[in-house]
Amino acid sequence: MQMPFQLTILGSSSAMPTSKRYPTAQVLNVLGRFFLIDCGEGTQHQIRKNKIGFGRLDHIFISHLHGDHFFGLIGFISTQVLLGRTKDLHIFAHSELQRYTQFQIDFLAMGELGFRLVFHPLNFKKPQLILDDAKLSVTSFPLKHRIPCCGFLFQEKEKEPNIKKEQLKSYQIPIREIKNIKAGADFTTKDGVVIPNKDLVVPASKPRSFAFCSDTTYHEKIIPIIRDVDLLYHEATFAESEKAMAKTTFHATGKEAAITAKKAGAGKLLIGHFSARYKQPDTILEEAQRVFPNTIAVSEGETYSVNRNQ
Repeated sequence: MQMPFQLTILGSSSAMPTSKRYPTAQVLNVLGRFFLIDCGEGTQHQIRKNKIGFGRLDHIFISHLHGDHFFGLIGFISTQVLLGRTKDLHIFAHSELQRYTQFQIDFLAMGELGFRLVFHPLNFKKPQLILDDAKLSVTSFPLKHRIPCCGFLFQEKEKEPNIKKEQLKSYQIPIREIKNIKAGADFTTKDGVVIPNKDLVVPASKPRSFAFCSDTTYHEKIIPIIRDVDLLYHEATFAESEKAMAKTTFHATGKEAAITAKKAGAGKLLIGHFSARYKQPDTILEEAQRVFPNTIAVSEGETYSVNRNQ
């Protein structure tokens, strides 16, 4: 059974919140580790509502410094102080956010937080590996917006195959040989018989991936970066009838998001960041689905599993 790789939508509106939609925020659960992506106004309320533990969020990724993507950050930090947090909190964002956040902390006389805020500046000119460990890598990449803006690609690391337990006993394989077999080696019995590696292991499930494309106009340069991604979130602020406004404001239409997904060979497309002018994003969704049928218009509180793109 695979460990969870799931995305929960906390906010799906664009700059102006509505009675049903909050500004952008998402939580990604990768193998039991939780990552906050953007932090618009109302994020901590949505975290509570969706029963996500504040203490489980150790990494925050802020795509750009428009208020609907980070105005919830200082409130989130304040709540962490009240909860007695002691663990480091890592924030990946434009370098200016550190100065702005420190000003707010000083202005509010919050004093010593009790934990370290560790800021990691993003590169807005080229893709950059910003987080890498044994199970996961995260890469930022430039989008095309009115101000510097980044998308994020989360990739599960390839796992080792599983040893067939019955073969361990059958061929009396020593424990010291297991590491080599998992790395691809065959096994030679005491009688000199070579047992092929494929007969000894069960291949692990293929790694999964999720890409977050925040505010951006249609931008083909991201396609090679997100190619074959299993789950793609791409902003779709406007319908095609407002394509001129989308271009002027450096946003995308649902159709343009779908074209990106199709050219990238994505498994599934999620669209959001809807303009408040649309009570329901039905038109945006229909236009996207004509190009890329496996498209979903996101809603607050919905959770979407990241499944392998076949």
